[in-house]
Amino acid sequence: MTDSVVEIAGLLQRRTHFELGPVELSIPKGCVTAIIGPNGSGKSSLFRLMLGLSKPDEGSLHLLGERLGERDDASLMTRIGYLPEGAIELDDRLSGEAKAAFVRQWYPGWNEAVYRELLRRFEINPALKLGRMSKGMRRKYDLSLALAHQPELLLLDEPSSGLDPIAWKTMIDVLHRYMERGDRTIVMASHIVEEVRRLADYIVFIVQGRILGIYEKDALLASWQTMYADAGGRDLAWQQMPGYRSGEMSGGTVYKVVTDQAFEAERWLDAQSVTVINRQKLELDEILVQLTEQARGVL
Repeated sequence: MTDSVVEIAGLLQRRTHFELGPVELSIPKGCVTAIIGPNGSGKSSLFRLMLGLSKPDEGSLHLLGERLGERDDASLMTRIGYLPEGAIELDDRLSGEAKAAFVRQWYPGWNEAVYRELLRRFEINPALKLGRMSKGMRRKYDLSLALAHQPELLLLDEPSSGLDPIAWKTMIDVLHRYMERGDRTIVMASHIVEEVRRLADYIVFIVQGRILGIYEKDALLASWQTMYADAGGRDLAWQQMPGYRSGEMSGGTVYKVVTDQAFEAERWLDAQSVTVINRQKLELDEILVQLTEQARGVL
């Protein structure tokens, strides 16, 4: 990995019906990292902690080289952009222009030309009151606002929520262009598999408040496979296969097995004189299901 832009150590937050952590996580600079997990797994809670909107009970959190909460975080927050999961209803009576006029005074890096270009690309009329905008238009407006000061770190919580296919493609292009300089970082939470495939360099899995790991996306997708192996009726110790996650008979002498170490698993099968008759890479949502079930003690 490159230098880290987010460093979380021993972070623990306790709530009446939910506990986040302890979290150990290092997010690389200059990359897009996607945090994915089931609803209620702690993604939005983690974002709130990174923004200083809530406090941990234990542990530390460093952003852009500074420890959060050690002193006044106002200057640090000017280097961060944030798109929350839902629109802020208190802003509904403001026009887009009025909201921008209020926001720009807090960001020394505000770039009016970038802001106007984003409005043009997303086809937004800033004269409209925010409460009168459609869900998709409001989402595009809020993203434009988050990008207008060209933050070093951009936090996106379900960025494509409410976007139509054309707006979604525009968003993907806008975010790719934002990352072109190489020194900016995006941390995003998303349920959209194609969005993660198109944008992410790294993937963090979170289930029930626990971080299950951070993975380089391409290596992850290459290593998780379903294999259909014919052992000729022999009873093998399948659970000794490298990366074994689950398995079941699939008819006749064929065993269907899921592994997260495809290369090593194939070598093991070859050493057992087992023929692999078919293999399929798992999609991200299928990998998440496997990890979630294991975390919940199903597997």
